[in-house]
Amino acid sequence: MDTPFTDARATWDARFDRDDYIFGTAPNGFLASQAHRLQPGHRALSVADGEGRNSVWLARRGLIVSAFDISPVGMRKAQALAARAGVTVDFAVAGVDDYAWPCATCDAVAAIFIQFATPVERTRLFARMLDALVPGGLLLLQGFTPRQSLYRTGGPGRDDHRYTPELLRAAFAGHEIVELREHDDVLAEGIQHAGMSALIDCVVRKR
Repeated sequence: MDTPFTDARATWDARFDRDDYIFGTAPNGFLASQAHRLQPGHRALSVADGEGRNSVWLARRGLIVSAFDISPVGMRKAQALAARAGVTVDFAVAGVDDYAWPCATCDAVAAIFIQFATPVERTRLFARMLDALVPGGLLLLQGFTPRQSLYRTGGPGRDDHRYTPELLRAAFAGHEIVELREHDDVLAEGIQHAGMSALIDCVVRKR
């Protein structure tokens, strides 16, 4: 996503409308690295889940999973992926402002590359994700930093959509930041995220 677009649903429908999975079918690497924090039977929400790679992985680990995305095409592919994996996910077609967000019921919220949000939208989105968590629940967040402009291997084309450690510390002040790591690493997530990338990982425990 190199430039902002006005019709997000149509844009993502067009991108997802192909036989392969543009981000692959394996879970995001950062999310998979957090497996030790996730317990079977816990409730999880995957935000802007795309074609389902992260929600299906969570369900395969025995979590009770809900997921949503603005793209009906993406959600149909996610349902097909879940069916092939033999798991159930409560999928919904919705944007971040019209999704029926749960309140204090989730043990984990996965927010992987959700940097379509403008700064104003991001404030609302972060608040809704925290509200969805039970006390002690975990927000698992990965995104791109401003250094991503050096690589252009995925993500937003605007620095105000990217994350810095200072931005995340301020956004989650009052909660426990369990992990916050800025690093450059190679992404191999389908055709959409491929190559050296400037990343930031954040795990927040709700107080």
